[in-house]
Amino acid sequence: MSRIDHYIQAIILEGAAEARQEGSAATEAHHLLLGIAAHEGTAAQRVLTSAGLGRQAVRDALDREFERSLSVAGVSLAAFDLPPVTPDPKANPKLGSSARLALERGFAAAKGKRDLRPAHLLLGVLDTEIGTVPRALALAGVDRAELMVRVRDTLPGEAW
Repeated sequence: MSRIDHYIQAIILEGAAEARQEGSAATEAHHLLLGIAAHEGTAAQRVLTSAGLGRQAVRDALDREFERSLSVAGVSLAAFDLPPVTPDPKANPKLGSSARLALERGFAAAKGKRDLRPAHLLLGVLDTEIGTVPRALALAGVDRAELMVRVRDTLPGEAW
């Protein structure tokens, strides 16, 4: 396997671990974003970190997005004494539709597999107007379009 194949596999596995921790049956785009933010040593992770989006900051933004989405539906987490999620270590979250679309968009952003870099995968996750990721980034005060420009700017010189 090539270096990018190992990276893609690692991000999918890290995303699945994030989904498992949440008790989710599917790995979605926001789980991939958490995986990218946690995977050190790439331009994608460095761009996120420079924008104040380390792994914990992404997690916090996603938590705020979840609470806000519930409040729009008239539900307040503070009104309930919910137990913490008990992850099933045997669970194997499947790749969800938002994650598949994010990967497809990332692959499409490259000129071919030889050109594919970690930053392309991040672009695939960021390149959507709707969903959990853009809502969480907005709540974190991050300009998604500006962040995408910064990611694209890393591509010509990205050598891992």
